[in-house]
This record gives sequence, C-alpha cells and structure tokens, in this order.
Amino acid sequence: MIDCFDMSTAHLFGDALAAQFRLRHRVFIERESYAVPTWQGMEYDQYDTPATRYLVWRDDDGEARGVARLAPTDRPYMLKEVWPDMVSAIPLPHSTAVWEGTRFGVDKALGPQMRRRVVRELVAGYLEFGLSAGIRQIIGVMPTLIWRAVFTSSGWPVRFLGEPRCLGGDKCVAGLLTVSPDVLARVRDRNGLGGPVIRSGDGVGVGFAA
Repeated sequence: MIDCFDMSTAHLFGDALAAQFRLRHRVFIERESYAVPTWQGMEYDQYDTPATRYLVWRDDDGEARGVARLAPTDRPYMLKEVWPDMVSAIPLPHSTAVWEGTRFGVDKALGPQMRRRVVRELVAGYLEFGLSAGIRQIIGVMPTLIWRAVFTSSGWPVRFLGEPRCLGGDKCVAGLLTVSPDVLARVRDRNGLGGPVIRSGDGVGVGFAA
C-alpha cells in the first residue's frame, strides 16, 4: 500500500514524512545531482508546504521505496515559477482542480520487478487521490521517455504542453494528465491491480472504486 498524507496527517504514519525526504535525497541528490537544498541526508525545497500531498510506497520494514509529490496550482508551483516558457499549449493553470506532480521517484536499490510494481502503484495512486480530492488534471515536467514509459504504457495518455528542452542532460517536456474513473479503470486493468493502493489518515483515497 501507499501512504497518502500531508503535514497535518503525517504523524499517523510514523516517520513516513522523513522517510520520503531521505528517499528523495538518494534519488534526486545522490543519483540525479539536483541542485536543491538538503539537510542531514534529506532533500526538500520551497514546494514542501502544508498544501502538499505525499504518496509514499514503503516496504515491510517501513523504508520508503517510492515517492510522488502533488500540490494544487492555486499557489506558487514549480512549473509556473521555474519553467513557465515550457507551456505554450494552454494558459498556466491556477486552480484547486489542477495539481502539479513532482518528485516522482523509485529507489534504484530495488530489483527490476519490484521497481515496476512500485511505479504501477504510484501511477494508480495519482488517480485514486486525484479522484477523491476532486482533481481534474495533473501537470508536470518529466523526461519525455519517462512520460511514455511510466504513464502512457500504463494506459494513461499524456498531452504534451510545449516543446522539449534539455534539463540536466535529459530531454524533458511539460505534460498534462486528465484524471477520470475511466482512466483509473484502464490503469488498474493494464497493470493487474485489483483495487485501491493508497491509504490515508483522513480517509481521502481509501477504497476508491473506479
């Protein structure tokens, strides 16, 4: 299962909040060499706010192995502040119904089969949380290959919002994902998921059926 929480409910999941910061350090600092703040082996930035929702896949020992971060676009967000010129197909959103997805990562220490499982469940977790929270669309910036390998291959079409750009050595592009029950059903079917993958302390995302 994936723990789904914000700062107000993180205490219900032990050290899950710190665990995802530690995983992000391994993925985005040690592996990807992001130039972002760190503290005692944890990675964070200005978009870790009380409005942020975290999806954290943890193993049986409680270690974070997969992470994704979501936040509404009605407040400052990364795509608008850092790469606004990467979006040319639509106006930059400002809405509680459009959220930005960032920091999607999986622990490379896992074997290939387990990594695929974590990715599949995080994709479904995006949809489960989105539907439960009334989100219509999710936007973000990712390498073009990741959009296709993670989302398109899972049955979730992505609409590219501008021209690709080289960021950190990768060909990246802004994209938009539409959230709907039909997409969730397709993602679950294609990835062999029989039901919900997320749990949260406030009930959001628990038991959502397509």
